[in-house]
Order: sequence, then structure tokens, then C-alpha cells
Amino acid sequence: MASYAFAMTIPQQRRVLVVEDDETIARAVRIRLVAEGFDVRVASDGEEALAAYAQAEPDVVVLDRLLPGLNGLEVCRRMQAARPVPVLMLTALGEETDVLVGLGVGADDYMTKPFSMRELVARIDALLRRVERASMLAHEDAVIRVGEVEIDSAERRVFVRGVEAQLTRTEFDLLRRLAERPGQVFERERLLSDIWGFSEGAATRTVDSHVRALRRKLGPDVVRTVHGVGYALVRP
Repeated sequence: MASYAFAMTIPQQRRVLVVEDDETIARAVRIRLVAEGFDVRVASDGEEALAAYAQAEPDVVVLDRLLPGLNGLEVCRRMQAARPVPVLMLTALGEETDVLVGLGVGADDYMTKPFSMRELVARIDALLRRVERASMLAHEDAVIRVGEVEIDSAERRVFVRGVEAQLTRTEFDLLRRLAERPGQVFERERLLSDIWGFSEGAATRTVDSHVRALRRKLGPDVVRTVHGVGYALVRP
């Protein structure tokens, strides 16, 4: 019987569950993450991933979208229902619809294959930092109201006209950042730096996808696009 418990390691070492059925990719990702100081467990299909997740309680999950058996979307949905965790989804499908579906089931970020290991590490680090920032914000009592949108930082909940909107961790952080200065235009690169922890121009599509997800959940007129520059939360 397989055991999914992580080995006893140095305190504070972060646990990463990598779910990838391509052995070459899985091996390369594991080697790089171990070299970066992470405690890594690899699963090759959906059922194995859910078992490892339940027993090992990783700090972050790197999850392939296309898996044998249970696909990555269903795996992500079940993980988030059991215990919310940051999920970085890997996809060979570059279509915007596919990305939005992944974000909709609880993925916090995504990367399109092929990807660089350096960027993968940067994305994982950013997800973990975001969790730490969220923990600090949980002690704040601030409620931000912009028009019909209400953002509760302590509870990490968002309401539109009194109805709660179910946002992912990343969507919440992006909305809150925009809401700190309603009407101000934030460049895509700045949002990448503030929310994701890096500012490579090639990754600005990540911001675009999350803004589309926000519009789908909050309404099409909540976030304004300034073409060629970035985004702003519409001020009433």
C-alpha cells in the first residue's frame, strides 16, 4: 500500500504536490523544486492525487489539466471542497475558455505548456506569499465599498448588491488591490508584481484572464480596461 506522508524535513520547508502524468515533465519539475528547497510529492493521476492530498496536506498543488481518469478540473474541485489550497494549473490548451474554466473550479493561477522552470518556481513562490499576506489581512477589520461591491478583508468575502460572489484566492487579491484606489489605472506589469510576485511582460495574459473571470462573476462594468495600459476599478 502506497504511503503519501511527507518525510520529516526542516521546519518551514514548504510542501508541494505535483500532479502530472507525463513522467518526463514530472521528474524535471520535482528535481527543480527539490533543488529550490521544497518538499515534493508526485502523483500521476487524479485518484492518486486526491489520496496524496488528503494524507499529506500540501501547501500548494501543481496540477495538470489533462489527466487519465479524473481530469484536473474535477481533481481541483474536490481538493478545494475538502480543504482550500493554492493550485497552479498546467495546461496544454491555450484557449481562454479552458483557462477560465480552470479558474472557475478554484485554480489560483495557470501556466501553458511548455513552460520555463524558473517561471514555475516564481509562480509557486508568489502563491505562497499570497497565502501569507491573506493571513495578515485576516486580522484587519477593513471593509472596502466601491459602488455596489463590498469587500470584507477579514473574511475574504465579496458581495455585489448584497449577494455573495464566490471568488478564488487570486481573484479576491486582484479585486482588493484594484479597490484600494478606485479609478486609478494599474498597469498589467504592476499587477503581476503586486499579486503574482513577478513582472515579465509575456505573463500579462494571466492578468487578462483573471480580469475576465472577475467580470463574469461581478458584472461586465466593474473593471474598466485602458487599452495598452491596464485596468481600473470603476469608481461610482
